[in-house]
Amino acid sequence: MTQVQESSGARAAHPAPSRSGWPGVAALALGTFTVVTSEMLPVGLLTPMGRSLGVPEGVAGLTLTITGLVAALSAPALVPLLGRADRRTALCVLVAVLVVGNLGAAWAPDFATMVVARVLVGVGMGGVWAVAAGLAVRLVPAKSAGTATSFVFSGIAVASVLGVPAGTYLGDLAGWRAAFLAAAGLGAVVLVAAALLLPRLPAERTVPFGGALRLTRDPRLRTGLLVVGFLVTGHFAAYTYIRPVLEDVSGVGAGTIGVLLLVYGIAGVAGNFLAGAGAGAARSPRTTLLVIATVLAATIAALPWLGGSLALAAVLMVFWGLGYGGVSVSTQTWVLLAAPDAREAASSLFVGVFNGAIALGALAGGLVADGIGVTAVTVTGAALVAGAVVTTAVGRAPVPEAPVVPGKT
Repeated sequence: MTQVQESSGARAAHPAPSRSGWPGVAALALGTFTVVTSEMLPVGLLTPMGRSLGVPEGVAGLTLTITGLVAALSAPALVPLLGRADRRTALCVLVAVLVVGNLGAAWAPDFATMVVARVLVGVGMGGVWAVAAGLAVRLVPAKSAGTATSFVFSGIAVASVLGVPAGTYLGDLAGWRAAFLAAAGLGAVVLVAAALLLPRLPAERTVPFGGALRLTRDPRLRTGLLVVGFLVTGHFAAYTYIRPVLEDVSGVGAGTIGVLLLVYGIAGVAGNFLAGAGAGAARSPRTTLLVIATVLAATIAALPWLGGSLALAAVLMVFWGLGYGGVSVSTQTWVLLAAPDAREAASSLFVGVFNGAIALGALAGGLVADGIGVTAVTVTGAALVAGAVVTTAVGRAPVPEAPVVPGKT
């Protein structure tokens, strides 16, 4: 059976995509950028948020934990609940939930209100990410599907590395509430773009919740999800508290921290394209993730020892950004290669594990920061990322994507 025959069932119910699908792909990328930026805004705003809401930094970090936990639970549940609903309509509703959540966070007079707002952000984020991940291939010709999918994933990666410094800068300039207002405004832009640029997208073959869980019987998918768990938990155990860590280790102020986070962000964008744009993750998922995990573990472990020098701290933030910038596209590629016939269901599991790991990492970092000290979070983070190195090395990996040969099917 040829590749064309194998994929005909998935496309039979839908018109053939065309060049006009690229604006829709751009809308999806902007959507994934917006939801992940919304999730991670508290990272660079912990100190002023905690002061304003009257809670310590460790408790303020729970705003990230709550959002990640809700997204982890909602993503696998929402995909089956959406059933046969048109995916364009579903995306618009989920983005609207995200906008309301960000507006609530900007207004929150106390920590309890902030928690409610961050729950709404988690619901919107989990749903948008899970649904958007499998739509790019339906918007463009088959030969461009890989590029379009990487572009959508790049929104996640770019948000992971640029959303925090952008929010930190805006928070320093206009107050932390302005950062959440800006995220709400960006969500409104995504809502309009999705409504105007995406075609109708009827649901493809749906997989019930139990069916999605059965996908984990495949050892390649299990390995990928374990790697995601170790990598993301370790990263966020340390990165959620990067501002107080840098203040303690390097003795720098808010303005310098913003610059360091911007350096990290620029390096992260480069790391994303190094891992994804050249299809490195698709050609060799195990090797790509081994490099990423090793760089991350070494960098996080070195920060308390070498970060006292501002120059060395900047170098370490560059390597941290390069490493983490490639995480989302590389791990998502691993998952899709492991379950090519159940993209949406596998993506919902990926989003669940990814965001559960964010929640667990932020929680673990908060407990360590409050119980031992903020610099101890780097030891915890590095140890967890080292677990990803071992899992990647010994676990089952998916078969790398075969190169496309023009004229062959």
